[in-house]
Amino acid sequence: MAEIDTWPTGRLLSVAARLVEGRFHEFLAAHGLTHAGLIALHHLVDGPLTQRELAGLCRVTDQTMSRTIGHLRRAGFVGTHADGRDRRRVLVTITGTGSETLELAHEAERSSEQLLGAVEDYEGFRRELVRLITLG
Repeated sequence: MAEIDTWPTGRLLSVAARLVEGRFHEFLAAHGLTHAGLIALHHLVDGPLTQRELAGLCRVTDQTMSRTIGHLRRAGFVGTHADGRDRRRVLVTITGTGSETLELAHEAERSSEQLLGAVEDYEGFRRELVRLITLG
């Protein structure tokens, strides 16, 4: 592994991203969740959304979001109900189980040595990633 010190930064980022993503995928699967489902739950924390609103926030098609919502509903992470103001609209809400699972995923990401817990300054690392992405 001594040669890793000579790798270009882009290669380091790419390999690190694949490793963390693979490990996080295993963690999520063990909890009945997918990356897409995790993103949807993240957006539902602030309150109910329609499928179309949720799809827009997650940057996926309505059809893709429909499948994601179906999976989340079967797992007990979300519920759906008619909008009281417009009965034609269906609202998606996060359940208590969904909130607990989302928090568990956030904690695992921060604390697991297999994920980003290995990073000494987690919040600083996040800030730098956000800065790097928003500059591009």
